[in-house]
Amino acid sequence: MKRVEDYVRSIPDFPEPGIIFRDITSVLQDADGLQLAIDSMQACLKDTEVDVIAGTESRGFIFGVPIAYNLHKPFVPIRKKGKLPVRKLSHKSYDLEYGSATIEMHKDSIKPGQKVAIVDDLIATGGTIEAAIKLVEELGGEVVKVVFLMELAGLKGREKLAGYDVASVIKYDGK
Repeated sequence: MKRVEDYVRSIPDFPEPGIIFRDITSVLQDADGLQLAIDSMQACLKDTEVDVIAGTESRGFIFGVPIAYNLHKPFVPIRKKGKLPVRKLSHKSYDLEYGSATIEMHKDSIKPGQKVAIVDDLIATGGTIEAAIKLVEELGGEVVKVVFLMELAGLKGREKLAGYDVASVIKYDGK
């Protein structure tokens, strides 16, 4: 039986020499790989009481929506700056490996006291999810779990999420 990592394509020296890029499009393009990835991520929530699934743009949407659907929970998108049409929570800027970005949420997307699981495809430096957690908490939500398909442990992103329940389906030691 195949494992999720068997569907991940590894591309050496991209985007620069010495880096191995872990490509999830090969997971998405295979029906068995996609189903296994979603099922494996959802299994990380098995013993977690959750009211809402949130996902970061854009690959957090890919995995978060089917998990929310399967669990019969609402899905909340965490978007890049300028993409949401109504009252938004104040922007949260964060550093990326090669720059910075800003994310936002609708002010009415999380109710105070709701238990929130955040889903994304990858944890690298941890900046995106750290900013997402701050947005959820600013709205009064409680982040009860953070689930990733892949973790690049060499970039130490998990350290930014200390104190939170973090799970990753696949863990790569390098960058």
